[in-house]
Amino acid sequence: MEFLELKNFLDRKVEQYNTPDFIVNDPVCIPHLFQQKQDIEISAFFAAVLAWGQRKTIINKCRELLNRMDNAPYDFVLNHTDDDLKRLLFFKHRTFNDTDLLYFISFFKMHYGKFDTFEQAFIPATGAFSIEDSLNHFRSYFFSLEDFPHRTRKHISSPQQKSTCKRLNMFLRWMVRKDDKGVDFGMWKTIRPEDLVCPCDVHVDRVGRLLGLITRKQTDWSTAVELTTQLKQFDELDPVKYDFALFGLGVEKVL
Repeated sequence: MEFLELKNFLDRKVEQYNTPDFIVNDPVCIPHLFQQKQDIEISAFFAAVLAWGQRKTIINKCRELLNRMDNAPYDFVLNHTDDDLKRLLFFKHRTFNDTDLLYFISFFKMHYGKFDTFEQAFIPATGAFSIEDSLNHFRSYFFSLEDFPHRTRKHISSPQQKSTCKRLNMFLRWMVRKDDKGVDFGMWKTIRPEDLVCPCDVHVDRVGRLLGLITRKQTDWSTAVELTTQLKQFDELDPVKYDFALFGLGVEKVL
């Protein structure tokens, strides 16, 4: 496709998929259960981290997890007792288990004891930053508690590991992107939509290659950056909106 033809095609697909109807069958429905900022942040982070496999299963496991936290995740992480933590035992989704979960709760308790927003966890102290800096900083900060389980490290990726960081980039999209469509929350203000990197899952990767937006043979952090750079030609200030188009085309096997 020529540039303008491809841009118009993708813009139409963004309009088609970026609607409230998208929420119901996607893990983003989990944070939409809440109104309080911190509840949205915590539930969204769990929904993103657990986003492996079929979306229906992911949503069901997230609902199970929230039920174990009395459907009040912010209150739970701040005020839980040892007996409350027992309710989290034997939770499991794929390779994520109760050891990982208990560490996540410890981290959230530490973080929200210092800050009123999770955005601060992604802001390096150095000042100016890229999303690459932000994600590398976040992984280091996340595992800054002395007792972190080594096994839990596999659940938080970073560009330093050459990962696409699909789940974290999806979480950042939810928190940062702002429009009038109702899917993404747009709650965070320090990280801007133009800073984001496109989540590069199997659907987005496949469609991106078919459309000539990805040329790298492997799929890694540089692939996600390459894709985002291409998408910025279509919308410099909001390139990640095209995640809706690429993902939707992939899931529905339009391409």
